[in-house]
Amino acid sequence: MDALMKLPSPAKLNLFLYVTGKRPDGYHELQTLFQFLDFGDELDFEVTNDGEIQLLDELPDVPKEQNLIYRAAKLLQEKTACTKGARIRLTKNLPMGGGVGGGSSNAATVLVGLNHLWQTGLSLEALAEIGLFLGADVPIFVRGFAAFAEGVGEVLTPCEPVEKWYVVLKPDVSISTPAVFRDPNLPRNTPKRTMDVLLNTKWENDCEKVVRDHYFEVEELMSKLVKYAQFRLTGTGACIFSEFDSIEEANAVFAQRPANVFGFVAKGQNVSPLHQCLF
Repeated sequence: MDALMKLPSPAKLNLFLYVTGKRPDGYHELQTLFQFLDFGDELDFEVTNDGEIQLLDELPDVPKEQNLIYRAAKLLQEKTACTKGARIRLTKNLPMGGGVGGGSSNAATVLVGLNHLWQTGLSLEALAEIGLFLGADVPIFVRGFAAFAEGVGEVLTPCEPVEKWYVVLKPDVSISTPAVFRDPNLPRNTPKRTMDVLLNTKWENDCEKVVRDHYFEVEELMSKLVKYAQFRLTGTGACIFSEFDSIEEANAVFAQRPANVFGFVAKGQNVSPLHQCLF
């Protein structure tokens, strides 16, 4: 396909994650810090005039109607009464179910990219509101800035953490986010702190102990690597990461990973690579 436009769909990390309460509706109150990475999937777009949304590389075991790429394009069409269509090709580099935002990032890149290509003229705020129908993390990728998030993740404050180098690894396991949040041993009353206090505190993830207790693959990998670097969980996993001041340090630790473990080295980005391309 001759792409009219190729756009990045970057990964993200939760640099810390604290569970500060549980609401009557069952959702958990969080404090977390999101930062983008200069590594991710890529999406190629070609605008058509037939109104059809064609996925040229469908994901195995994911029906088209459940695919976030397709759903995002259809939702943008519906919200704007756009009569144009698109052919979309996904180059998948991020692991599915890794907690680095692959599906949410894909949806956001579709919303932002097609809004530009179709000239539908929506603001980023309007696109973020549409994105919320697709998933809680989609607005973060739409807005495109590193952010301190509160509430259930919807209250965002722009933030500029240091842009470190990261080693990101994915154990060969799939983790159920609902199961982690249902676990009786999950901390649910970590005291709320201001962003300034949290940015100057050692960062942790309240979900990590539960995940390590229930998923041997995560525990085993983190235990093997502790002699080289301190790793922590992003979101509810399964990916783990460690941060470094230089690419040389990151590459040296990356080389110590077990041969069968998927991973990558990437630089933190406070402005999303998607936004660096378009704005």
